[in-house]
Amino acid sequence: MPDLLWDDVRNFFDPDLMGALPDVCVAGASVEDWQAVFDLVRSSGWTWEFAVGGVAGALPSAAEVLSRPADAETVDLRVWPVADVLAIFRPMSAAEIDFDVDLRELQGQAGVDTLCGFLGAIGRRLGKPVVMTAEGGYGDPVLGFDPAADRVGLLQDPRLS
Repeated sequence: MPDLLWDDVRNFFDPDLMGALPDVCVAGASVEDWQAVFDLVRSSGWTWEFAVGGVAGALPSAAEVLSRPADAETVDLRVWPVADVLAIFRPMSAAEIDFDVDLRELQGQAGVDTLCGFLGAIGRRLGKPVVMTAEGGYGDPVLGFDPAADRVGLLQDPRLS
């Protein structure tokens, strides 16, 4: 059975309500957690691309990425857990793993299942909650992976959004 059903969560997948690029976050992270995410990306079979200043290259260690000077070129780790669904990680701080997903790519039950699977894979690897808020981090989290329950669940009532 799916973690979430489209008919129950469609408001949380509406780009007009949530913004097209809601924020996904793992708070209380560390360099080791970032490295675990990098290792997951490498071993998962997902398509990925690491870029520094827009130039693609090899994915270094998390310690190397996170120790870069504040004025260094920006880095992005683009991950496609399935074709046509992109998550963009921006490793700027060891304390928080954050990334964006595009709700326009996550419509219908297949999109919900893809997001739940992706959040679950990250949350299980880290043993930490993974939560989604509206674009720009506005408001309280709306859904997320709960490691104690080992599933993605609602953190707000989608009918009130």
